[in-house]
Amino acid sequence: MDELLQPIKAFLRCDTPQSWIDEAIKPANLALLLVDHANCELKAAQTAMLLMRKYAVDKANGAALLAWLKPYEDFVYRRDYEGEFNPNHSGLGKKLEAREDVAFASDLVNRMVLLIKEELHHFQQVLEIMQQRGIEYKNVSAGRYAKGLMKHVRTYEPQALIDKLICGAYIEARSCERFAKLAPYLDEELSKFYISLLRSEARHYQDYLTLAQSIAAEDISDRVLLFGAIEAELIQSKDAELRFHSGVL
Repeated sequence: MDELLQPIKAFLRCDTPQSWIDEAIKPANLALLLVDHANCELKAAQTAMLLMRKYAVDKANGAALLAWLKPYEDFVYRRDYEGEFNPNHSGLGKKLEAREDVAFASDLVNRMVLLIKEELHHFQQVLEIMQQRGIEYKNVSAGRYAKGLMKHVRTYEPQALIDKLICGAYIEARSCERFAKLAPYLDEELSKFYISLLRSEARHYQDYLTLAQSIAAEDISDRVLLFGAIEAELIQSKDAELRFHSGVL
């Protein structure tokens, strides 16, 4: 695990404060943390879908992506889905056709389809843990973390896409770091579950960074450092409410 986390720690500009961990592991906060964790998994899938729809596929393929996520969104936002989730959506990646006029479209589709499959699978796993523990899914408001990063994204292309991908890398890296930080304090089932998520989350952050650099015509180190500083400020500053990516409470 230490070897897996080494590049994550080098990428992030700060560790999660102990005060956040102390608050997150309180038994009274477990339900909230699991609900927000489930939301984060769905949001990660939605972000990847939006990137593909905006930059890499045509309208028809975009509709297929919307249909893929619809059961999950129906459950979270409308609570009117009672079927079975299918996180793998076997064969969808092969059916999607990347735009031929966008050089990076195929690479973006291939990486994001795998990410979506894994995030939706994690979403379902969190829900199953909640159900086993009698924790009801309830809507909770989004924290300030992702918005705090995204408000610094440039407004012109391809720089906007590059910045979005860098933000995605930091969000995935922080998720990985927090899974590892929480695991030693949790019960055996949750600890094993969070440790099992580390490898995929670590790969997701690397995929986002690789895409960002491949799309950019110039070195992106300065933008990576900029967003690293913003991310660290969000993590180390005071926050009003506990969320999976919140700051100091």
